[in-house]
This record gives sequence, structure tokens and C-alpha cells, in this order.
Amino acid sequence: MVEQKATGRGIIAATLAIALWLSIIPLPEWARWARPEWVALVLIYWVLALPHRIGVGVAFVTGLILDLVEGSPPGENAFALVVVAYLALILYQRMRMYALWQQAGIVFVLIGLNQLLCHWVQTLTTTKVLPTMLFLLPALISALIWPTVMLTLRKIRRGFAVT
Repeated sequence: MVEQKATGRGIIAATLAIALWLSIIPLPEWARWARPEWVALVLIYWVLALPHRIGVGVAFVTGLILDLVEGSPPGENAFALVVVAYLALILYQRMRMYALWQQAGIVFVLIGLNQLLCHWVQTLTTTKVLPTMLFLLPALISALIWPTVMLTLRKIRRGFAVT
């Protein structure tokens, strides 16, 4: 009898589902601009941890689901997450060698790019976009919580032996 090794698809899907849930829970008006980009953070972690399994395809599907959940124009988040996942795939070997604070700097740039792309699509599709740089605040918050997110997801990955 051949033993099958658990691949951890359920754990990866569960962490992405939790990130989707965290991205839509109601926040007070004053805190809405400071919501971290949970889905992008979790996606970046999985791309860095398992680049042979998680990549642009998972980012595209996750982005489409996020578009449906948020009610944003179809493809907005999918496009932004695909770009972020692609850049994370290019940088994953380098990022693994960096200290957590250096990784947080790269995460700031990646999520800032994600926010910039989403803001650009919103500018093209709606007229209700505020002309302010406040849309980059989630990138800063996400970079600040990156060490906690990364260490938590690493503990989960190792605890469930996700390979």
C-alpha cells in the first residue's frame, strides 16, 4: 500500500479564506483606510513559502473571488494580485535571505503597488475616487504587521507539515 502525503491544500485555502473574511469585516469609519491588505499578505507568504505550488494562477482566482466579495469591478483585484504574485515569485529567493524588517520593506512596496493598481482601475471605472495618497496607508499597516503574519503562517505551515 502506498502512503499519500498530505499536500496542505486545505490549510492554504483556509488561510486565504480567513484573509478574505478579514478583508470584508466591518470597521469603524475612522479605521477603514487603515485596513491591512490581508489577502495580499497571505498570498505573498504562500508564494515565498511554496513558490512551486502557489503562484500567478492562485493569485488570479483569489483576486476574482475578492472582486466578487468586495463588489469591485471584475478583474481589479485579480490584476493587482497577479502582478504582486509575479513579483514575489521573481524575488522569493532573495526575500527568504532578508531579515524580517527588510522583508517588511519589500512587502510595503509590493502592497503599495497593489494599492496603486487598484486605485488606478477605480479611477478609470468610477468617478468617486478621492485625489489623495491615503490609499497607500494599508501598505504601511501591512508592512508593519508582516512579521507577525509571516511568523504565524510559518507556524501553521510547519504544524500541519504543508509542503
